[in-house]
Amino acid sequence: MYKETDLTDKIICCAYKVHNTLGAGFLEKVYENALRFEMESIGIKVAQQMPIHVFYKNQTVGEYFADLVVEEKVVLELKAVETLSSVHEIQLKNYLLGCRLELGLLLNFGKKVEVRRKYIALK
Repeated sequence: MYKETDLTDKIICCAYKVHNTLGAGFLEKVYENALRFEMESIGIKVAQQMPIHVFYKNQTVGEYFADLVVEEKVVLELKAVETLSSVHEIQLKNYLLGCRLELGLLLNFGKKVEVRRKYIALK
């Protein structure tokens, strides 16, 4: 059994609702906004474009933004591409490390919804 299965099932269900309504072909930001709206409409707490700082030897050397962070437990990285690649999974892993969260979902709103779950054990 995966961690946070009930929550991730709800997230994935919302992603399918968004894709079934909008279809393919929009920019990632459209799906991000719609997914946030869909999740909030069923009572799920969502933070959008949460800043994540990158540190090098205790110095901030950069900042990037997680698309969505759900219930302070799951990082969502959204794509609207033909196919996902390993680079997208590495990006999600880095977001998880930056957020200090263990669980992430990579969601692609291409021709069909594609979901990849990423789990990292934090020390």
